[in-house]
Amino acid sequence: MGASFLIILIFAAIAFSVGGISISKIFVKGSKNPQKGQAYECGIPASGSPWNQFNVGYYLFALIFLIFDVELVFMYPWAVVVKRVGLPALIEIVIFLFILFMGFLYAHKKGALKWI
Repeated sequence: MGASFLIILIFAAIAFSVGGISISKIFVKGSKNPQKGQAYECGIPASGSPWNQFNVGYYLFALIFLIFDVELVFMYPWAVVVKRVGLPALIEIVIFLFILFMGFLYAHKKGALKWI
């Protein structure tokens, strides 16, 4: 049951992907327009080069947000089974939150949370 269904699933995924791309190439009329290659920014015409360097602080802020967002993804299943598991689940989530809080303090101390 396991391996044969996995092989069928892989072939079906490849067939649907190739089929969808092939159908779009056949039926959709493509046009070459120089405006299609430009960056779109809120309807304002682009000026200058799109290859600008951004401050690394924006990326750090986004990564810290991502870390705490993933934390919530792990806490939801824990909240569902906490009554069934009992005290070991509580101890594990306290350790998990402590480690994340220490990471938060480290990021705050390094100034990664200050908006530039």
